[in-house]
Amino acid sequence: MKKNFSLLIILFAFYSVNAQSETGTDPYQKNNEIKLNLISPLSGAVEAGFERHLNKHSSLGISGFVVYDHKKDEDMNYYISPYYRYYFGKKYASGFFVEGFGAFTSIDGKKVYAADNLTFTKNKDVYDVALGAGLGYKLVTKKGLVFEANVGYGKLLFNADKTDHSVVAKYGLSIGYRF
Repeated sequence: MKKNFSLLIILFAFYSVNAQSETGTDPYQKNNEIKLNLISPLSGAVEAGFERHLNKHSSLGISGFVVYDHKKDEDMNYYISPYYRYYFGKKYASGFFVEGFGAFTSIDGKKVYAADNLTFTKNKDVYDVALGAGLGYKLVTKKGLVFEANVGYGKLLFNADKTDHSVVAKYGLSIGYRF
Protein backbone atom coordinates (compact mmCIF):
# COMPACT_ATOMS: atom_id res chain seq x y z
CA MET A 1 0.00 0.00 0.00
CA LYS A 2 2.85 2.39 0.84
CA LYS A 3 4.45 1.63 -2.56
CA ASN A 4 1.25 2.49 -4.42
CA PHE A 5 0.77 5.68 -2.44
CA SER A 6 4.42 6.73 -3.00
CA LEU A 7 4.14 5.97 -6.72
CA LEU A 8 0.94 8.02 -6.93
CA ILE A 9 2.63 11.02 -5.23
CA ILE A 10 5.66 10.82 -7.54
CA LEU A 11 3.45 10.65 -10.66
CA PHE A 12 1.39 13.60 -9.42
CA ALA A 13 4.57 15.62 -8.81
CA PHE A 14 5.86 14.92 -12.35
CA TYR A 15 2.47 15.80 -13.81
CA SER A 16 2.41 19.10 -11.85
CA VAL A 17 5.89 20.09 -13.05
CA ASN A 18 4.98 19.22 -16.64
CA ALA A 19 1.71 21.19 -16.47
CA GLN A 20 3.48 24.27 -15.12
CA SER A 21 6.07 24.27 -17.89
CA GLU A 22 3.42 24.02 -20.62
CA THR A 23 1.48 27.13 -19.56
CA GLY A 24 4.33 29.52 -20.36
CA THR A 25 4.87 28.37 -23.96
CA ASP A 26 2.73 31.07 -25.65
CA PRO A 27 4.98 34.13 -26.16
CA TYR A 28 1.92 36.41 -26.50
CA GLN A 29 0.37 35.36 -23.18
CA LYS A 30 1.31 38.18 -20.87
CA ASN A 31 -1.44 39.66 -18.75
CA ASN A 32 -0.68 43.39 -18.50
CA GLU A 33 -0.34 46.24 -21.00
CA ILE A 34 0.44 49.93 -20.83
CA LYS A 35 -0.34 52.17 -23.81
CA LEU A 36 0.07 55.75 -24.97
CA ASN A 37 -2.23 57.32 -27.58
CA LEU A 38 -0.19 58.94 -30.38
CA ILE A 39 -3.12 60.97 -31.81
CA SER A 40 -4.19 62.82 -28.64
CA PRO A 41 -1.25 65.31 -28.67
CA LEU A 42 -2.61 66.60 -32.00
CA SER A 43 -5.67 67.85 -30.10
CA GLY A 44 -3.62 69.25 -27.22
CA ALA A 45 -4.13 66.31 -24.85
CA VAL A 46 -2.47 63.20 -23.52
CA GLU A 47 -4.08 59.77 -23.13
CA ALA A 48 -2.57 56.74 -21.42
CA GLY A 49 -4.06 53.40 -20.48
CA PHE A 50 -3.58 50.13 -18.63
CA GLU A 51 -5.17 46.82 -19.61
CA ARG A 52 -5.34 43.51 -17.74
CA HIS A 53 -6.11 40.36 -19.76
CA LEU A 54 -8.51 37.94 -18.13
CA ASN A 55 -8.09 35.19 -20.72
CA LYS A 56 -7.45 34.72 -24.45
CA HIS A 57 -10.57 36.60 -25.50
CA SER A 58 -11.33 39.21 -22.84
CA SER A 59 -9.76 41.99 -20.81
CA LEU A 60 -10.50 44.88 -18.47
CA GLY A 61 -8.79 48.24 -18.72
CA ILE A 62 -8.81 51.90 -17.80
CA SER A 63 -7.66 54.95 -19.73
CA GLY A 64 -7.21 58.56 -18.76
CA PHE A 65 -7.44 61.58 -21.09
CA VAL A 66 -6.30 65.05 -19.98
CA VAL A 67 -6.31 68.24 -22.09
CA TYR A 68 -3.24 70.42 -21.58
CA ASP A 69 -3.84 72.93 -24.41
CA HIS A 70 -7.36 74.36 -24.25
CA LYS A 71 -6.83 76.35 -27.46
CA LYS A 72 -6.91 73.14 -29.51
CA ASP A 73 -9.60 71.23 -27.59
CA GLU A 74 -11.91 73.88 -26.19
CA ASP A 75 -14.64 71.60 -24.87
CA MET A 76 -13.28 68.48 -23.14
CA ASN A 77 -11.24 68.86 -19.95
CA TYR A 78 -10.62 65.20 -19.06
CA TYR A 79 -12.17 61.75 -18.79
CA ILE A 80 -11.41 58.57 -16.92
CA SER A 81 -12.76 55.56 -18.76
CA PRO A 82 -12.91 51.92 -17.59
CA TYR A 83 -13.68 49.38 -20.31
CA TYR A 84 -14.26 45.71 -21.10
CA ARG A 85 -12.99 44.21 -24.37
CA TYR A 86 -13.75 40.99 -26.21
CA TYR A 87 -11.14 39.84 -28.76
CA PHE A 88 -11.82 37.73 -31.85
CA GLY A 89 -8.19 37.09 -32.89
CA LYS A 90 -6.32 33.78 -32.89
CA LYS A 91 -3.42 35.09 -30.80
CA TYR A 92 -3.75 35.81 -27.09
CA ALA A 93 -5.84 39.01 -26.57
CA SER A 94 -5.19 40.47 -30.01
CA GLY A 95 -6.84 41.04 -33.38
CA PHE A 96 -10.26 42.62 -33.91
CA PHE A 97 -12.10 43.59 -30.71
CA VAL A 98 -15.32 45.19 -29.50
CA GLU A 99 -15.56 47.11 -26.25
CA GLY A 100 -18.08 48.55 -23.86
CA PHE A 101 -16.97 51.51 -21.79
CA GLY A 102 -18.04 53.99 -19.18
CA ALA A 103 -16.50 57.42 -18.68
CA PHE A 104 -16.47 60.02 -15.95
CA THR A 105 -16.05 63.31 -17.83
CA SER A 106 -15.45 66.99 -17.29
CA ILE A 107 -16.74 69.12 -20.19
CA ASP A 108 -17.05 72.88 -20.56
CA GLY A 109 -20.52 74.28 -19.82
CA LYS A 110 -22.85 75.84 -22.36
CA LYS A 111 -21.70 78.94 -24.18
CA VAL A 112 -24.20 81.78 -24.03
CA TYR A 113 -23.75 84.14 -26.98
CA ALA A 114 -24.45 87.87 -26.78
CA ALA A 115 -26.75 89.67 -29.23
CA ASP A 116 -23.81 90.45 -31.55
CA ASN A 117 -23.22 86.67 -31.84
CA LEU A 118 -19.47 87.26 -31.51
CA THR A 119 -18.89 87.35 -27.79
CA PHE A 120 -20.04 84.73 -25.32
CA THR A 121 -19.84 83.76 -21.72
CA LYS A 122 -19.14 80.21 -20.69
CA ASN A 123 -20.98 78.48 -17.87
CA LYS A 124 -19.04 76.41 -15.31
CA ASP A 125 -17.65 72.97 -16.16
CA VAL A 126 -20.06 70.05 -16.25
CA TYR A 127 -19.28 66.65 -14.73
CA ASP A 128 -21.11 63.68 -16.17
CA VAL A 129 -21.03 59.95 -16.78
CA ALA A 130 -21.18 58.42 -20.25
CA LEU A 131 -21.78 54.88 -21.50
CA GLY A 132 -20.68 53.74 -24.93
CA ALA A 133 -19.29 51.12 -27.27
CA GLY A 134 -16.31 50.90 -29.55
CA LEU A 135 -14.27 48.66 -31.80
CA GLY A 136 -10.70 48.34 -32.91
CA TYR A 137 -7.76 46.18 -33.86
CA LYS A 138 -4.67 45.21 -31.85
CA LEU A 139 -1.39 43.84 -33.17
CA VAL A 140 1.12 42.31 -30.72
CA THR A 141 4.72 41.21 -31.37
CA LYS A 142 6.48 38.34 -29.60
CA LYS A 143 8.68 40.85 -27.77
CA GLY A 144 5.58 42.50 -26.28
CA LEU A 145 5.27 45.61 -28.46
CA VAL A 146 1.61 46.58 -28.95
CA PHE A 147 0.02 48.60 -31.78
CA GLU A 148 -3.65 49.47 -31.49
CA ALA A 149 -6.27 51.42 -33.45
CA ASN A 150 -9.70 52.05 -31.91
CA VAL A 151 -12.81 54.23 -32.07
CA GLY A 152 -15.66 54.57 -29.60
CA TYR A 153 -18.82 56.58 -29.16
CA GLY A 154 -20.64 57.21 -25.88
CA LYS A 155 -23.68 59.16 -24.72
CA LEU A 156 -23.74 61.50 -21.70
CA LEU A 157 -26.34 60.29 -19.22
CA PHE A 158 -27.20 63.02 -16.72
CA ASN A 159 -26.05 66.57 -17.56
CA ALA A 160 -26.06 66.75 -21.37
CA ASP A 161 -28.50 69.68 -21.23
CA LYS A 162 -25.94 71.78 -19.32
CA THR A 163 -23.30 71.56 -22.06
CA ASP A 164 -23.12 72.03 -25.82
CA HIS A 165 -22.29 68.32 -26.27
CA SER A 166 -24.17 65.14 -25.57
CA VAL A 167 -21.56 62.59 -26.68
CA VAL A 168 -18.05 61.43 -25.84
CA ALA A 169 -15.90 60.26 -28.73
CA LYS A 170 -12.84 58.08 -28.13
CA TYR A 171 -10.35 57.44 -30.90
CA GLY A 172 -6.74 56.50 -30.99
CA LEU A 173 -3.65 55.04 -32.57
CA SER A 174 -1.69 53.73 -29.63
CA ILE A 175 1.66 52.13 -28.99
CA GLY A 176 2.40 50.15 -25.87
CA TYR A 177 4.13 47.29 -24.14
CA ARG A 178 2.74 43.96 -22.90
CA PHE A 179 4.35 42.48 -19.81
